[in-house]
Amino acid sequence: MLQKRVLFISILIFMMMAGLLGRLMQIQLFQAENFSAYHVNLIKESVKQRTHELVLDDGRGQFLDREGEPISYEEKSVLVLFPFIKKMDWNSTQIAKILNISHRDLKSQVEAAKEPIVAGGEEPLLLTEQQADEINELQIPGVFAVKKKIFPEQPPAAQFLGIYGENEKMFKNRYPDKDWRNKSVGLTGLEKSFDEFLQAEKETKFVYHVDGIGNPLFGIDVKYAGQANPFFPLQVKTTIDQILQKEIESLLNEHHIQNGGAILLDVKTNDIVAVASRPHINSKDPYFDEGSRNMMFRQLIPGSIFKTVIAEAAIEEGVVKDKEQFRCDLDIRGDPAERNLGSLNFEESFARSCNRTFAELAGRLMEKDPMILENYARKLGLLEAVSWQGDVFQLSEFKQFEHDIGRVFADNESRKDQNFIAQTGIGQQEVRLSPLSVANMMAVIARGGEKRSVRAVSEIQYGDGTTMASFDEQKSDGDQISPYAAIKLQQLLRKVVTDPEGTGSLLKNLPYEVAGKTGTAETSVIHEGEQLHHKWFAGYFPFDEPQYVLVTVNVNVPGDQGGVNPLFADIVQMINEKNKRDALHSDSSR
Repeated sequence: MLQKRVLFISILIFMMMAGLLGRLMQIQLFQAENFSAYHVNLIKESVKQRTHELVLDDGRGQFLDREGEPISYEEKSVLVLFPFIKKMDWNSTQIAKILNISHRDLKSQVEAAKEPIVAGGEEPLLLTEQQADEINELQIPGVFAVKKKIFPEQPPAAQFLGIYGENEKMFKNRYPDKDWRNKSVGLTGLEKSFDEFLQAEKETKFVYHVDGIGNPLFGIDVKYAGQANPFFPLQVKTTIDQILQKEIESLLNEHHIQNGGAILLDVKTNDIVAVASRPHINSKDPYFDEGSRNMMFRQLIPGSIFKTVIAEAAIEEGVVKDKEQFRCDLDIRGDPAERNLGSLNFEESFARSCNRTFAELAGRLMEKDPMILENYARKLGLLEAVSWQGDVFQLSEFKQFEHDIGRVFADNESRKDQNFIAQTGIGQQEVRLSPLSVANMMAVIARGGEKRSVRAVSEIQYGDGTTMASFDEQKSDGDQISPYAAIKLQQLLRKVVTDPEGTGSLLKNLPYEVAGKTGTAETSVIHEGEQLHHKWFAGYFPFDEPQYVLVTVNVNVPGDQGGVNPLFADIVQMINEKNKRDALHSDSSR
């Protein structure tokens, strides 16, 4: 009996040992690089467990402004400290003296460190070139002054450039054949559109190996692992003027724009020169925060901005009688108007933004054709994708950016309701336009009717600065407004500013002659018992030789607050001053 028991226990022990040996062989020999259902690479994970590293550059491509200067980051010298120096005499007093900081603070950062750190933490200590050179000349192991990409919390054109981060599902959907681990993916803006070009090839980092208690495994040798291929990462050169972008961002802050923003286009090329959106991106939760959405690319209620479309259709269709007067003492329903403007002709009605006139004209136009308002809105580039689009390498019909498409009516039933038509004529009811589309409309008018795609990026560059792909200026297909109608609209838009009672008369004494249209749209949003509005001014300048289109918007503000004409004026003033400085600099350099 005893012998059977011993035999049974021996067999059991043998089977357990065999099982452990088999498991060990599985781990070390057969599945070392693809273990379990999670496909874990045990060799890499083992090395990772004994490796400390500090990433200086994640290897992802970045964005440049129109002059080729970095816009999404700044490259600065920082001080990198490795934790093993706490057990050495690393001449901390001399380092602190060079940096002109407290020796005690510097020592405390190292004592608290368990992994390599950048001195200063979340607000890194930035070094001058002289300071960096002096520190590196000391040749202290574990103490390095190096270049690192610094990403500001609120970079210029933040929503336009977009955000990126780790998202396994999105990465696998986009790149099914690539390893997703430790790889970022573009989530919004240009980061998303140009993600395939921006994908990281290799990180730049400091690496050293440690034993079980954190001491250097191979002495104090620290390795620098960098990008060996000079052609990568790629850089995306945008059309943004970084100086104007920063100035406009600053003016939005000065005017306390909480929701809204401004967009500036080059009339000739239809390039986006600057685009600023509020609210700011919440850096602590950028993925789902409202601030990550670009307000300049979103549908908004345009209000009287849409009267430009009604005016265009009325001119082309000839529905306004010679010397016809409109009763602008009445509202669109025929009741006494809040603003009693008296009797006005067509031009005066546009300049002073008479609702009655454009409600009537919308009704006349819709009697001719139930699709007429959409047709003319489309001619002005309001109801279509306006982004540059074309074939880029293997990417067919590549779009530089996504934006909301405008609309006039939500359904066919709305076209039959006279009250809906009247509301539509003044840019209310179901009319929705993005500031980008409105800017594109103003550019079409300023160019005499020519439609062009809006360009955000001029080229993609290799890491050495040579061109990989370029995006030429692009004309748009489709019907256009007549040159005659364009000239008439230009005159109407100018009268908004020159008419003493025009809604844009505040802008008449600017250094550039401005033409444009105001808009005050009622919303369904009620705050503290008061209805909120969208406030607009969209225009172009100089009037005789148009160079810029500018649209300013303030969203969800009380009716008696938040007008954007002063913001528009300040941006025009700022651009004039910059152009004067540039001209003086150009003259002095000759």
